[in-house]
Amino acid sequence: MNLNPMILTNVLSSPYFKVQLYELKTYHEVVDEIYFKVTHAEPWEKGSRKTAGQTGMCGGVRGVGTGGIVSTAFCLLYKLFTLKLTRKQLMGLITHTDSPYIRALGFMYIRYTQPPADLVEWYDGFLDDEEELDVKAGGGCVMTVGEMLRSFLTKLEWFSTLFPRIPVPVQKLIDQQMKARPRKVVQKEPQEEEVAETEAAGQGERRRSRTPRRTPSPRKSPKRSRSRSHQREKERHGPSFDRELERERDRQKKEKDKDGKDRDRGERGDRERRRSRSADRNQDRRERRKSRSGSRDRRNERRDKERDAGDDKSRKKDREHHKDKGSEKDRSKDKKSRGEPDDRKHKDDRERHREERKAKKLSRSQSKERKHKTGGEEKSRKGELSHSRDKDKERDGEQRSHKRSRSKEKSHHQRESSNDHSKHRSQSTE
Repeated sequence: MNLNPMILTNVLSSPYFKVQLYELKTYHEVVDEIYFKVTHAEPWEKGSRKTAGQTGMCGGVRGVGTGGIVSTAFCLLYKLFTLKLTRKQLMGLITHTDSPYIRALGFMYIRYTQPPADLVEWYDGFLDDEEELDVKAGGGCVMTVGEMLRSFLTKLEWFSTLFPRIPVPVQKLIDQQMKARPRKVVQKEPQEEEVAETEAAGQGERRRSRTPRRTPSPRKSPKRSRSRSHQREKERHGPSFDRELERERDRQKKEKDKDGKDRDRGERGDRERRRSRSADRNQDRRERRKSRSGSRDRRNERRDKERDAGDDKSRKKDREHHKDKGSEKDRSKDKKSRGEPDDRKHKDDRERHREERKAKKLSRSQSKERKHKTGGEEKSRKGELSHSRDKDKERDGEQRSHKRSRSKEKSHHQRESSNDHSKHRSQSTE
């Protein structure tokens, strides 16, 4: 049924749903139970759900926090879901004439179970319905059926729980239709109001509705007979039940009168408090303005004094600066008069240094030329020595070659001579 999991678990675990509603098996029995037991359309009973100090996902807006006592309205709403209503039965719920709470549960059943695109078709004929009901637990939030249906279509929250989400394109179409369709304001004529008051005072027993505030539904026909639940209740209780209803109505009227007087007194007290607060605030503002103006004057005086002191300081500085400049000029003049011979001395020293540098440069150049000349002579000497050495080497080589040739010739002659001696020896022996 797309119910909030917290509400669903509380419904399934509640003794009212498990014991009393379990005995109801038919559609008409459930409608009679709604007529007698439902007094508001909130998911929790008054004072049973404490969400103070909770934030985030445990907050009361999301309906996920600690649960309380689940209301009879939502128990019966889930009971209707278990019966699997037909279209005819659902139309009978939303067009019922005995109690607006039967109609409210029928519209809520449609909001939970039907596709989002079909919601406008279901609610289209009832958006201007002027029948009133108090939807808050304990009272204090009276609205018409049309206003309730508009909130079903345009708002996601419903008394600390959330309806199934509507897709964004479908929600845009619904918003456009709601803007294009203004609300109708029905104004009662004074004669009809007087007739209604006289009927309420003198003919309380003939009223069919048991709600304190009820206006006829646009679909209600005058020929429509009373429901079975009303007849059964009359058979059970008899005329005593009507007397109790009259007493309850009188009590509600007295309570309303008391509430109106208390509101008037409270409004008067609030007005006096506001006046006293406004007077106190005006006095505080005046005092603040005076203190601000005094502080501004003091600041301006301080600024003027600081400016004057700064001007005096700047003037003193200028005078001192001029004095210093004059003294510096005098000193420079004295230095110039004294420094003429010093300048001449410096010039003579500079000329001496220049002459010394020139002499040093000449000596260096002469020494370099001498070195160059001596180096050339040494090179020429070295070349001559190397040439003579080469000649000596050649001579030695030639002499060595002559000696070798001579030694070879001597060795050859000796060999020949030895051969000849050997031949003579052989011949002699022969």
